[in-house]
This record gives sequence, C-alpha cells and structure tokens, in this order.
Amino acid sequence: MCLVALAIDQSRRFPLVIAANRDEFFKRPAARLAWWAPRPGEPAILGGRDLEGGGTWMGLTAQGRLALVTNHRDPGRIDARAPSRGEIVANWLAAREPIDRFWMRTALSGYNGFNLIAADFRLGECFWASNVAAYPKRLERGLYGLSNAALDTPWPKVEALKASMHSALESAGTVDELATRLFDALADRSVADDAALPKTGVSPDLERLLSSAFIRTPDRAYGTRCSTLVITERAQRHLITHVLERSFSATGGLALLRRSTLRHWPPRYSAQAAPADAELGVVSESELADGDSVPEPTRRTRVRSLLKPQVPRRARGAV
Repeated sequence: MCLVALAIDQSRRFPLVIAANRDEFFKRPAARLAWWAPRPGEPAILGGRDLEGGGTWMGLTAQGRLALVTNHRDPGRIDARAPSRGEIVANWLAAREPIDRFWMRTALSGYNGFNLIAADFRLGECFWASNVAAYPKRLERGLYGLSNAALDTPWPKVEALKASMHSALESAGTVDELATRLFDALADRSVADDAALPKTGVSPDLERLLSSAFIRTPDRAYGTRCSTLVITERAQRHLITHVLERSFSATGGLALLRRSTLRHWPPRYSAQAAPADAELGVVSESELADGDSVPEPTRRTRVRSLLKPQVPRRARGAV
C-alpha cells in the first residue's frame, strides 16, 4: 500500500476500519482480491497478490491475523537486489511466532525501507514496525495514518484521509454510506500546495504528482492500482467484516469491485482456548461507475474492544 488510514475502536458501530490505496507500475502483474495460499499447508490469505514477487501488499487470514506494508521512500538507499517487501505480509500471516521474534528475523532480511502494520486479533495486539525505526510500536485504540514515511507523519494526503475517516465514522449510518465516503476520499486527486510538500529525495515535480491520494502519471505507466476497504461492524454480540477492493486500469473507465464478507471476524482475544476460525467469505465481483455505492446496510449494536488492554509496567509481576 502507499496510503493508509486505520481506525481501531474509534466507533462503537465500526470497531475496525481500514482505507488504503496501492500505487504501483501497471506493467507489474497482480491478481485481485481472492483467497489464496502462498505455500501448501499455510493459512489461506484474503487479499490481492503480487504475481511478480509472490507476496501481497495487504491481507488477512481466517485465523485472525492481518497485515499491510508500505514503502518508506528514500531513493538514495534502494537496493535493486533486495527481496520483495510483499513477502513480509505473507510471512506474518503464515507465522505462528509473536511479533518480537518475527521482527528480529524480518529486520535482518535485507528489505528496502518499509512500514508494516501487523495485527494478531486472537492476542488482541496490533503493531507498527519499520526497518528505519528501532523497534515495533504497539498500537492502542486510535486513528492512524501512514504513507511512505513513519506512522502519522503529517503529509497532506495522510492528514486529509484521516480527517475524512474521522468524519465518516462520526456520521455514517450504514456500511453502504461509510464505504462510499471512504472510496470517495481515496479517489481524491487534489495536489498539495508546494509549501506543504514533503521532501523525500525525489524531484519537486514528482513530489507534487505523488502528493494526491489517487495517483496517475501522465504517461499512465504508474498510479493507483486498487483501493481497499476493511470495515468491521457489530451485529448484536458478533462481528462481521467486509473487505472491498476497487481495482483500476491504466486507461480508466469502470472500476471492478470485489467483495468478501467474513462472519465472526476478527476473533475475540482470549487467554484460554483459541476461538474457531472465521468462515471463508465468498469473493464476488461487479462493475462500478464512479460514484456508485456499496450495498448491504445492516443495523448493529456494541461488543467489547478488539485490542487487549496493555498491563502497566509497574503492575506486572505484582503479588
């Protein structure tokens, strides 16, 4: 991904919401949202797939893990021989190890600069990690933004997407309305003022081009390939998660919409027996013209937080 807003426990109605754009060269082959397994015997992943590198930019498993990755923009420190950063997401989703062990192994694997959001909802944990930062940061309830710099770096498009998500969560009454407003925010082509542009080592013209949420280069070789939403809603005492992906061609026209619905996902965290896996939601596809909305509004009620409360350090080990 290249632009992400993430809300955890910011809404009683919608406890988990992710809105993200993936920007990439159109010549790089990729598969759209579907269930697939990286290797035999590993958990199936719901997400798109990089058919060149073999990984994914964003995915989740029925067992309760979720991850997404963005590049950390630093053109002066790119190693063309480095492994694909999409492997990191696939490896987290397949791993059984906790974040600290996973992180030690990943940080030493020679990837170019990256940001990782990694969650294990069975443990009630979510982290941001980057190989340009010292150690992973545990995320608590909140609204976060991420692009091609550190978490919550206030780039104009990051701040704009966070503001749009905050507003939508405050007022949206249905999944339909929330999804439509978030897709509209991800489709924003407004360019930042020159004074607000970040300085990441690319030319000012390219910095300006990359400053909008939705990107398309004049030669149509590079741009926003897909917009993805993850929306969890509360249905009485249960959770239902909708994963929606709008994919775009280099030439424009109708966007393809793929959608999958998972019941009882994310799983509740528990210190006792592991909960059952979520049902593998069927992925359906349709065509949407710009401005079309997403169906299936439903009335919901409240359940508990997705994240396990963190024990204060001085309370640990107390008798």
